[in-house]
Amino acid sequence: MSDYWTPAHQAVEQEDAETLARLLAAGSDPDEVFGNMTLLTHAIDVEGDGSLQSGEPSTVHSTAVLPAFGADPELADPDGRTPMDMANRYGHDLAMSLRQAHISRRAADSR
Repeated sequence: MSDYWTPAHQAVEQEDAETLARLLAAGSDPDEVFGNMTLLTHAIDVEGDGSLQSGEPSTVHSTAVLPAFGADPELADPDGRTPMDMANRYGHDLAMSLRQAHISRRAADSR
């Protein structure tokens, strides 16, 4: 474990969706902010950057886990970046689609 990241942000940084899910199930805040990023903007950043560096398609594991545990898909980080801003930055289509699905579902549930 890192002395720098919180446990949840460390799981995001290492793209360890299983550990992230366990931490969230145990009570970690899905909207936690650390290092000027929410967990969700951090997850999209890690997945998008990993894709750029590897040339492989973006994964969506951490990005999918977070809204399932209640992360706000519209919450901006302290620098004003929303999850959609981060997804657009990397062309992370899976994250954009997932985010929109959660927003639509939340709107339908609130009717």
